[in-house]
Amino acid sequence: MQIAKEVLAAAIAEKNRRMRENKISTYYPDTGPLRRELYPKHTQFFEAGSVYRERMMMAANRIGKTEGVGGYELVLHLTGQYPSWWTGRRFNRPIKAWAAGDTGKTVRDILQEKILGPVGSFGTGLIPKTCINKVLNKAGIADAVEIVSVKHISGGNSRLTFKSYDQRREAFQGTEQDVILLDEEPPMDVYTECLMRTMTNNGMVMLTFTPLMGMSEVVLSILPKGTESEDGEADESQSKFVVSASWDDVPHLSPAAKQQLWDSIPPFQRDSRTKGIPQLGAGAIYPVPESDIIVPDFAIPDHWPRGYALDVGWSRTAALWGAHDLESDIIYLYSEHYRGQAEPSVHAESIRGRGKWIPGCIDPAARGRSQRDGEQLKQQYEDLGLDLMNANNAKEAGIYAVWQRLSYGKMKVFSSLSNWKGEFRLYRRDDKGQVVKINDHLMDCMRYIVMTRSEYFKVKPAPKEEEDRAIQHLGGFAWMS
Repeated sequence: MQIAKEVLAAAIAEKNRRMRENKISTYYPDTGPLRRELYPKHTQFFEAGSVYRERMMMAANRIGKTEGVGGYELVLHLTGQYPSWWTGRRFNRPIKAWAAGDTGKTVRDILQEKILGPVGSFGTGLIPKTCINKVLNKAGIADAVEIVSVKHISGGNSRLTFKSYDQRREAFQGTEQDVILLDEEPPMDVYTECLMRTMTNNGMVMLTFTPLMGMSEVVLSILPKGTESEDGEADESQSKFVVSASWDDVPHLSPAAKQQLWDSIPPFQRDSRTKGIPQLGAGAIYPVPESDIIVPDFAIPDHWPRGYALDVGWSRTAALWGAHDLESDIIYLYSEHYRGQAEPSVHAESIRGRGKWIPGCIDPAARGRSQRDGEQLKQQYEDLGLDLMNANNAKEAGIYAVWQRLSYGKMKVFSSLSNWKGEFRLYRRDDKGQVVKINDHLMDCMRYIVMTRSEYFKVKPAPKEEEDRAIQHLGGFAWMS
């Protein structure tokens, strides 16, 4: 009996040892409370690697961006041991890779420990112990590793080098790299150098960070060319992919943990640290936290006046719907249309589908066309069944009016308006104080609604049968009212 217990204990200990030394195999299981399907933003990031050379995850703190996204994928490429469900890019040969962060010490304490495990227990991190071939220490920083030789399933050895931004751009010059992981936002010159290292061999660059530096040069260099939506969609004609991830996108944070973390975060950092939204900077036109603006979707009451604004162009046509709660004087932006490279008939059909009775206003200049051309385009949309008037296009007055409403809680936005949120985060002035005219279609529509709504918003008409009942109730004399 005693021997049987000892054998069982030894078997359990051996099982636990193997799990500790093959940690990566426990990630993204098919079933259970942490099953793969509950991490949609993470898996979107992985899948996009089969198409895009540059990927950026702007994510909240504590959602696993370093270990469960960047570190996880990096180790798969180093070992070649991809899970059966993997739909991202694959390397069938050993690779050369860099993993970089802010300073030598933070790289040691964060990236190195997550990838290798604690000092003295290498092999308990993401790289399985059986795959670690050789480790070379880094000079000048105690317990820091510089190079790791990793066994690849093909039979050769991959090479991982740890680097830090405080080594400056010159340290990132040199040979081609297949995979570069930049954990935390890099300086622009380091980022550019990393792109050069992966350009000629079709390598990839992954960025995983919480955007505490706001609309920085690096963020702006990627966002206008990559996706700005929260569902991870992107234009496949581009080489850049961006996805945001918030606390709500992961199952491992409990409500109590979220509340505790929320209470410890300064208010001006909450959108960045909980949603992965770039922290508002000096150039932001509307320096108002999204958390003060966004509300859950709800059914618009029939007695609230409604209308929409239309901003047209071949590369992008946008429409934004608003409803005005007259009692509280709050304007709710509740729906959006956002599509490029389509004929007016396509846009008109989508707009009519939200209610033929809802009136609209249109940019009188029609996205840079002459006033005459704008009028012709307005007539074309009217011929397609839209009820339109010219919008008040006063730019600075409109921006000020919108800012006042946002600041005083008199404008709210439904959470489903992902394209509006993408534009809001980018809407800014340049160093000369001019509005940056990139991805601002819905921002213009919002301005038109605030400035023009009193002239065209109207209440939903009563259904025909209700009108007939009302006439009967009034004894047929409704015509006199």
